[in-house]
Amino acid sequence: MLSENTETYNDTLIIVLLDGPYVSEYADIGYKLARSALKNDYNVKIFLYMDGANIPVKNQAPRALPVSSVLFEDLIENGCEIKVCIRCAAARGHIDESSYIEGVGITSVYDLAEWMEKTDKVITLGG
Repeated sequence: MLSENTETYNDTLIIVLLDGPYVSEYADIGYKLARSALKNDYNVKIFLYMDGANIPVKNQAPRALPVSSVLFEDLIENGCEIKVCIRCAAARGHIDESSYIEGVGITSVYDLAEWMEKTDKVITLGG
């Protein structure tokens, strides 16, 4: 239970993405949900877990598919906060933030727990 002095995110949507960008359409769906929420004056925080850690990798070049990192750059430019699980990133060869587009942070899953404690608007895609 939150104390009265604890900050809450009443106007914040948290999106947790578990699948990689080209495994399913969840990265695209997450992008569209986030973009819509931002347009409706919500704050948006995205946490990338498991293969979701591959979504904001620089220099992607898929054939005939949207480049997920470019979509997520758009979200960052519009105020979205994006964090990647440190263990998930390291397990996929992304040892620091230089693997990612600018504005993506690497952190522990404990930040996700803290975010989730402060809002009741959480969407998880993937698994």
